[in-house]
Amino acid sequence: MCTAVVFKSEDYYFGRNLDLEYSYNEAVAITPRNFNFTFRKTKNVNLHHSIIGMAYVNDGYPLYYDAINEKGLGIAGLNFPYNAHYFEEKNDKINLAPFEFIPYILSLCSDVKEAKALLTKINICNINFSHALPNTPLHWIITDGKASITVESLKDGLIVYDNRFGVLTNNPPFNLQVLHWEKYKNLSAYDTENKALNEYFTRADGAVGLPGDWSSMSRYAKAVFVKENSRCNVDEKESVGQFFHILSSVEMVKGCIRIGDKDDITVYSSCCNLDKGLYYYTTYYNRQINCIDMHKENLDATKLISYHLQTKENIFYQN
Repeated sequence: MCTAVVFKSEDYYFGRNLDLEYSYNEAVAITPRNFNFTFRKTKNVNLHHSIIGMAYVNDGYPLYYDAINEKGLGIAGLNFPYNAHYFEEKNDKINLAPFEFIPYILSLCSDVKEAKALLTKINICNINFSHALPNTPLHWIITDGKASITVESLKDGLIVYDNRFGVLTNNPPFNLQVLHWEKYKNLSAYDTENKALNEYFTRADGAVGLPGDWSSMSRYAKAVFVKENSRCNVDEKESVGQFFHILSSVEMVKGCIRIGDKDDITVYSSCCNLDKGLYYYTTYYNRQINCIDMHKENLDATKLISYHLQTKENIFYQN
């Protein structure tokens, strides 16, 4: 289970919670412009936009969960079980495996408009990365901050939705997530005005009824409400801090969601400054905000650059 959000302050920000009961020892991976991206069923891309994002690096290949490129385009893949449908190869299409979708789009596109044009040519194929790493059912949010879309590979084909709130969770398909929001659109960040019984008055009752559970539809509604009502100063530190507060409103707390004998937790939360190429993250056991600047690396290199996550709690003792 995951939640992705787009947020505007002075700059545009994009990120997500990754909610799982396990970890693949993810790393923040920077793919420089001259890294040779190989694709199973279409030609390789040797020169491309540089990319930074969270990935499981396997045999030197970054399997991105979420990422942005140097032009300010971002993508996150979210779990989409029971609905995602991957196809056989089609001769008149660009055939991509699901794990190739993020690097292919970010390699070649500068904004959502270019991504939309490329999507008309793409077919998502049922090709595993390896026998040990079968496909994950996914759908994707793509954003440049100014515009956002949701992409779903369904039995009816590749569907592209405009995503006006810049929020995505898991199931059901995106159009039903938006429809679910209609139940809550009249809630308010302000107190209700007409109090029939003053002795029952409590502050913050304008949003009574907003879901607080961790189901996908509830997280979608809550994330939209929190994001749309969020206010902060426009400086970088406060904007980043506010973004993580938005994500924390829908994060998983260990012990509350149990998968067999395991706990579903927010393994990490990310926040990307789309304008500056900054990748911020926190992990479940380290609440400190960590930052990696893609522009401090040699983006004309050929080899992948990666940073292991800070996963141990770091507490500042004041006395």
